[in-house]
Amino acid sequence: MNFQDLKTAEERIRLMEELSQKFLSRAAKNDEEGLFPFENMKELKESGYTSLTVPKRYGGKEVSLSEFLQLQEKIAEGDGSTALSIGWHMGIIKSLGEKNNWEEAVFKKLCEDVKKGALMNNCATEPQTGSPTRGGKPVTSARKEGNSWIINGRKSFTTMAPVLDYFNVSATIEESGEIGNFLIPGNSAGLEIEETWDSIAMRGTGSHDLLIKDVRVKEEALVELFQPGQKGAAGWLLHIPACYLGIAQAAQDYAITFAKDYSPNSISGAIIDLPNVQQKIGEMEFELMRARHFLYSVANKWDEANDETRSRMQPELGAVKLAVTNAAITVVDLAMRVAGARSLSVKNPLQRYYRDVRAGLHNPPMDDMTIQALAKNAIK
Repeated sequence: MNFQDLKTAEERIRLMEELSQKFLSRAAKNDEEGLFPFENMKELKESGYTSLTVPKRYGGKEVSLSEFLQLQEKIAEGDGSTALSIGWHMGIIKSLGEKNNWEEAVFKKLCEDVKKGALMNNCATEPQTGSPTRGGKPVTSARKEGNSWIINGRKSFTTMAPVLDYFNVSATIEESGEIGNFLIPGNSAGLEIEETWDSIAMRGTGSHDLLIKDVRVKEEALVELFQPGQKGAAGWLLHIPACYLGIAQAAQDYAITFAKDYSPNSISGAIIDLPNVQQKIGEMEFELMRARHFLYSVANKWDEANDETRSRMQPELGAVKLAVTNAAITVVDLAMRVAGARSLSVKNPLQRYYRDVRAGLHNPPMDDMTIQALAKNAIK
């Protein structure tokens, strides 16, 4: 069955539920051994999922933001690393289709390749500059030489590095000091992946360093110019909270199953019947319900809004990420309290969920930046 052949969102979500169960069956091994989920990515490509956000004008489905987030949430219920990884590719393609600010021929060629299974991601973070959202100027450089660009530098947190076909690299143009994004094919001479990813959270994202040594690309590889720290409203970034919401849902599901099955001889029946356990499950449900309503109400608003309305939605988008990510952390903590000390076993999925949801605090926008933005918006 292929996502491209399915006519309704409900059918596509059901198919993703099936794939997610496969991802779950591999998640523990990939996490324990720090393996990139190659098999998951292969199945996502073969199923047609990775091209669902390609614009209709280029023969894609152009799924709504709301549906995209629902599908991402389902992936994360099976494996958070897979969801976060593929979410960048899916969201970037969606955003480019909405903004329409690349040369048409370049973006059309990219979309044609994506429909054949190509994957891409932005490469902006550098050791010297920290998060690009805080306005650091790239140390990575681009020098004009005839009709080509020569690019040199190093990028960190290059998620999905082992399977990317395109790297969208930010660099400072030596001649002008301007900042640009350069679309570099993954098979370019001078590109090297240094396997530096040793995080205890999201271990399967393959977020290694990208080394760029005298990489020569065509003139049209410069796809856009921008200002460091430029903050435009980006609905696609809601794939981040959707991922952590999916992990939190998986944690609640596990806690309920555990509570139904665990029957110590100190009580009659299973612990699911105990008031204190039901209290924690109810608190989890409340957090999930509140987070889900917030996430999808803003996503639906984005889907229905015009460009002018979307341009004013940055405070809401940031607030969603803050609220949902922190709710996910709370849910996983409550699930671990239900399972008790067993949740700390390496064989227990809750310890993986616990580590993975913490990563959300460091995905953009960070909490402090969101609160500052909300304050400025309220004062204004």
